[in-house]
Amino acid sequence: MDGFGNALRQRASEIGLSDAEVARRAGLDVGRYGNYVRGSREPDLATLVRISRVLQTTPNALLGVEPMGQAEHDRVLAAYNVLDDDGRLLAVRVLNAMAEHHVARDK
Repeated sequence: MDGFGNALRQRASEIGLSDAEVARRAGLDVGRYGNYVRGSREPDLATLVRISRVLQTTPNALLGVEPMGQAEHDRVLAAYNVLDDDGRLLAVRVLNAMAEHHVARDK
């Protein structure tokens, strides 16, 4: 969760808020918010959403899981569309294997 704590600090800095001010605006005790920043605790979903609103961002951005951008999506789809049926099947198998590897690695 270290990346999450860094994201909290970076975003707060970008908009000129201290940890104490983010905590106050999110309705949190400063110590509790400090646990999130240090990575010693993780917020529940409702708390994450409140913090995201205070920081004027999304939970995905704070967690580092932003979805693919439209330009990247269009490039992937264009590449996929030029493949024949065998190539498309292979592309799907490769992507599934990569996703399974990624999930297994993060466990």
